[in-house]
Amino acid sequence: MIARLGTAFVLATMLVAPASAGSVTRKPFGRMPDGKAVEAITLANGHGMTATILTLGATVQSVIVPDRGGRAADVVLGYDDLAGYVAKPNYFGATVGRVANRIARGRFTLDGKGYQTPVNDGPNALHGGTKGFDKVVWTIVSTKGGAQPSVTLRYVSADGDQGYPGTLTATATYSLDDQGELKVDYAATTDKSTVVNLSNHTYWNIDGEGSPAGAMGLRMTIPADTYTPTDATAIPTGEFRPVAGTPFDFRTPTAIGLRVRDGKDEQLRFGRGYDHNWVVSRTKPAGMQLMAHVEDPLSGRVMEVLSDQPGLQFYSGNFLDGTITGKSGHIYREGDAIVLEPQMFPDTPNRPDFGSVRLDPGQRYDNHIVFRFSAR
Repeated sequence: MIARLGTAFVLATMLVAPASAGSVTRKPFGRMPDGKAVEAITLANGHGMTATILTLGATVQSVIVPDRGGRAADVVLGYDDLAGYVAKPNYFGATVGRVANRIARGRFTLDGKGYQTPVNDGPNALHGGTKGFDKVVWTIVSTKGGAQPSVTLRYVSADGDQGYPGTLTATATYSLDDQGELKVDYAATTDKSTVVNLSNHTYWNIDGEGSPAGAMGLRMTIPADTYTPTDATAIPTGEFRPVAGTPFDFRTPTAIGLRVRDGKDEQLRFGRGYDHNWVVSRTKPAGMQLMAHVEDPLSGRVMEVLSDQPGLQFYSGNFLDGTITGKSGHIYREGDAIVLEPQMFPDTPNRPDFGSVRLDPGQRYDNHIVFRFSAR
């Protein structure tokens, strides 16, 4: 069993209803420019919490969670309709891959052969390239109701897609239980040696999407002693730098906005805030580990993030610049949300000392993520 951090209590409303109260509903969400239909699948646990998943990008479109008083709010940034996700996707809620995060110059070598992926973030490749897994329509494999409603989606990425070798078959399973846990289980297999690193890029504000307070007042803990500093283009230098004495020390609960504008720290200037990988463990753990604990003093909501990955990319919404109008007409600004992506370290394909994202035929890639909600 995974240990909980702190004394957060599961909402009373999540404890009294029968476990069989969960449900799954499907409805159309529009059509892509090429005419392909997009669906929205809503998982409900029967205790006031729902999660809506889009087939476009296997995307988390909405997560509705009660606060300490039982008042429900959507805690995910995004759009009310498909047009926004097509026009200005910004990775809102999306599954990112084939390789999440950055690859220096979009290049890597596998078995002595060089590969080039599209460069779409300055000089580097980001989140799989110009048409990564966030921009394609996934197929619904199955849905399941009952105590833990779920949906499984699949995408088959062809050999050579975005420059990556091998036909990769990826699945994303979202499930919601009656204890307030939204689980995301990524898996992939390949017919040729390749690289893979999937993660979820949901923008969270547990005070509520569109909250005037934004997300900088949220108090966060990341149990990591080191992080990986980057060059000016957000590629890790290879150093494992201690967080002690720096704005990157979240080992005790700290308001996210307390040090985010500390211009004395070159790393914050590079990222215009936080956009870095925290080293929760140096190697992939055998089981699930706590990656982050986030608490909102205003609503009482708590979100814990757990995964079986070693790294956590924390992004403080630095490039939300007021040009995006999201749900309910809310203008999204810098610091209105945070992104917490459990994954392997950035640029791992070029950094053997970081581990490996290699996947061979006969093997299975997995990334298990839990977003656990409660209130105190």
